Amino acid sequence: MKKSIKTHAKIVGIIGHPVSHSWSPTIHETAFKITKQNYSYLAFDVLPKNLREALKGMPALGIVGSNVTFPHKEAVIEFLDEVSADARLVGAVNTIYVDNETLVGHNTDVDGVVEALKPYREQIANETVTIFGAGGGARAVVYSLISYFRPAQIIVMNRDTSHAELLKKFFADSQNFLNIKVVELHNPDEDEALEMSKLVINATPMGMFPAVDESVLTADSMDFDGKIFFDLVYNPVQTQFLKIAKKKNAITVSGLEMLYNQAARAFELWTGVAMPLSKVREKLDSKFIGANQSKK
Repeated sequence: MKKSIKTHAKIVGIIGHPVSHSWSPTIHETAFKITKQNYSYLAFDVLPKNLREALKGMPALGIVGSNVTFPHKEAVIEFLDEVSADARLVGAVNTIYVDNETLVGHNTDVDGVVEALKPYREQIANETVTIFGAGGGARAVVYSLISYFRPAQIIVMNRDTSHAELLKKFFADSQNFLNIKVVELHNPDEDEALEMSKLVINATPMGMFPAVDESVLTADSMDFDGKIFFDLVYNPVQTQFLKIAKKKNAITVSGLEMLYNQAARAFELWTGVAMPLSKVREKLDSKFIGANQSKK
């Protein structure tokens, strides 16, 4: 059944490829209903080759804002009229606000990362952090860590080390943070990096629905007792990455924490109204947690 649009509703949505797994429509539609905001949230599956044209069409179609997800968070910047200071420093955009015909990029992933990891701030400070991935999500994580958590070292693991090296150079230039080390994914150095890390983050889409049995984590023999494992993937809530870590006595943080908090900031940018996050979570937590291996 096609989604109906409320009469005279303002339209917001999400741009990515794929987008069918996304729970953002459910979160925002729930928040719109609670706050009685006359908005409709749509999902737009946009191929990379069509990104420029999709963005150009937003004002003409009456779209007043959107989220941006994989794989467009970095590429979208060159097609925007303005970019916020945080998004510029991150090097990625996940939220667009349309001001008349001006497209303004923001990064609310930073808000999501900070809120998700805030309980562990003291444990992360002056420690080593390992991040799997070097895309737009990883950039938001690195910026958040440097700005709010002050780790001693960040290790970035990626299949394409040249992409990771670009991330390393970007934050050396923009933030003067010189303690980023690049390691090729599944290289012999991987186990050593995990051993010395207090916090390990999956910023890749691996393990996302429908590939729920996949995990970037392969360290079967290692004990993770007391380490913190954070997965940016939220569908399913308990990913293989988190299941493996929990089985090895790690502290785990679900991507659902980041999802809610970045959504709350985006909602406020679009509507000028604070998202009633506790009420939204009261309605949706059990639905999302119970969904584990299904699309919602």
